[in-house]
Amino acid sequence: MGWVNETLVREFVFLGFSSLARLQQLLFAVFLLVYLFTLGTNVIIISTIVLDRALHTPMYFFLCVLSCFETCYTFIIVPKMLVDLLVQKKTISFLGCAIQMFSFLFLGCSHSFLLAAMGYDRYVAICDPLHYTVLMGHGVCVGLVAAACACGFTVSLVTTSLVFHLPFHSSNQLHHFFCDVSPVLKLASHHSHLSQLVIFVLGVFVLVIPLLLILVSYIRIISAILKIPSSVGRHKAFSTCASHLIVVTVHYGCASFIYLRPKSNYSSSQDTLISVSYTILTPLFNPMIYSLRNKEFKSALRRAMVQTSYPVN
Repeated sequence: MGWVNETLVREFVFLGFSSLARLQQLLFAVFLLVYLFTLGTNVIIISTIVLDRALHTPMYFFLCVLSCFETCYTFIIVPKMLVDLLVQKKTISFLGCAIQMFSFLFLGCSHSFLLAAMGYDRYVAICDPLHYTVLMGHGVCVGLVAAACACGFTVSLVTTSLVFHLPFHSSNQLHHFFCDVSPVLKLASHHSHLSQLVIFVLGVFVLVIPLLLILVSYIRIISAILKIPSSVGRHKAFSTCASHLIVVTVHYGCASFIYLRPKSNYSSSQDTLISVSYTILTPLFNPMIYSLRNKEFKSALRRAMVQTSYPVN
């Protein structure tokens, strides 16, 4: 209990880009452009899906929710990061750090379960197309999104509570550019193995269970596709799943590297680089992967642009 007389940590100092001091203005310009493009792309996707009745299907409903998640996800992290690239004092309050961690985990965990719901949607569409409208009715889709959010809320609340109930009396220098779990946990003056174990188990729950559900869906999907006699039919069926598979690979690849490694392999510089990819680049690529590879969405976007340019009186 030697830390009792030490000063309580009231704020954290971000050191994520401290080794790139001379490049911070360039990084600001690059990240700002990417962020604005990401916001613009997601707004276009959401608006097109909402306005075009032809896209009022379960697949596009989930895509709309995914775009909303990623818009909020980047808003929680990127604006603060951009400001910190321009100022000398890169700090965040203790409460602000807890709120940022909770919000980031809530959206990230919900994102994982949403991808599982999207995998189930593709499974029903390909393996049971005759009952698709019944099995994937509006109520079912809303229920799946609500369940994903409930799981994300529970995991983020438990994890954030465990982390910020620990004592912080020593260093407040956070080797990251936002309040992620591992960097903050590393600063705690004392943390039990039980806390680390619970957080790891929650990480496994968020990553492994949705991934297993996706794998089961795709095993059934691949089995159904291989039974299609026409090569054109097989290609068309698989093309409806390709975008989802790419996003799943990127999301779970980055997240597993960060959250499922042994703590002995923790590297601040590696994690900062990977975190940049899934907080800035992945939200940029995901909407583009889904929209640019989809002829139906591109047709709907052209219709929306025509209606905007030449509105009907």
